Amino acid sequence: MKITYVKKPLFLMLAALGVLMLHLYKDTNNSQHDDIRFQKKKFQAGVESEAKETHSQATKVNSYVYSWPKCERNMSAANISDFNTLPGHIKDFLYYRHCRHFPMLLDIPNKCGGPEKSSDVFLLLVIKSSPGNYERREVLRNTWAKERQHNGLRIQRIFISGISGSGQEAQRLNRLLQVEHKLYNDILQWDFTDSFFNLTLKQILFLEWADRNCPNARFHFNGDDDVFAHTSNMVEYLHDLPDNDGSKHLFIGHLIQNVGPIRSPGSKYYVPVQVEESDSYPPYCGGGGFLLSGYTVSVIYDMSKSIRLLPIDDVYMGMCLAKAGLRPESHTLVKTAGLYIPSKVDEYDPCFYREVLLVHRFLPGQMFLMWHQIENPNLHCSSSFKIHETQ
Repeated sequence: MKITYVKKPLFLMLAALGVLMLHLYKDTNNSQHDDIRFQKKKFQAGVESEAKETHSQATKVNSYVYSWPKCERNMSAANISDFNTLPGHIKDFLYYRHCRHFPMLLDIPNKCGGPEKSSDVFLLLVIKSSPGNYERREVLRNTWAKERQHNGLRIQRIFISGISGSGQEAQRLNRLLQVEHKLYNDILQWDFTDSFFNLTLKQILFLEWADRNCPNARFHFNGDDDVFAHTSNMVEYLHDLPDNDGSKHLFIGHLIQNVGPIRSPGSKYYVPVQVEESDSYPPYCGGGGFLLSGYTVSVIYDMSKSIRLLPIDDVYMGMCLAKAGLRPESHTLVKTAGLYIPSKVDEYDPCFYREVLLVHRFLPGQMFLMWHQIENPNLHCSSSFKIHETQ
């Protein structure tokens, strides 16, 4: 048999190549495993970090917003004299009169840039709005409640709301507010029934929120979503005040005084003696809309802590002012009872409205048209257009 010998140099070369291939395989395999382990650790660390951050944020929010237990009925209210003769909504008010804290469903804690930067807000528009009033909110966002700078002064907007309806209807309205909130970042909502008799509760909850998140806004406008508020005029009026930093008392609107509770059961404003024994109210400004300083907002919030709720929110504000030894003042350009316009004249002529601070009430379409007319720089009005006192 003939044996073929491989030359030694060639054999050594093949052996070295085999060893090299083995090391390359191990290095590559180890590198892949190391990379996988690194990516896995990185992913786990990211998940853990995100979970910790989410938990931290949830804890921070939940510690205030979601920690309030459900407020239960005060069954002793049924012992009030003649309780069973009262209408259902009055009974409900008395059952839950002690309730002042409710979970927040929609929040905007940084609306004013945080407490430390809230002094940058010159005028904060606080607009009471029920969940179903989408058309009103949408018109306001594009008219007088538009967030903007006027003469270099910042205007911010907030709608405050509760819960309307029940079952699927309530769910749909909640989803509507959620979508609006995501788009505009301008809604505060609490988990309480949004009704006329809960307007004071809505105000108290907002005051609590403002004290926490926007304590240094210079001025507030507080009003309904169906008023025409000439916010450009408001800013100019407030800026021209001697004390225009909001550090002094200011509360102006349509002044109402020398009146008391309406005892007629058929009235929307019916307040029986079981709710308010006194036959007289302190002076107050109509709740359609009023202007107040940041200082006065803080005072009202402090006073509210020791004054039991009254369902008529504008009267309640007057009660808080009275306890603090302060008074609301009248302003002739705030027309919550309407604007008197002579007969045979177009009642929606913009020349009648160009100087006002506020007029109640407008439908959404009227609001949209009026705002764009009075903001038109080419609007010219003769001296015959004068504002008359409401008759």
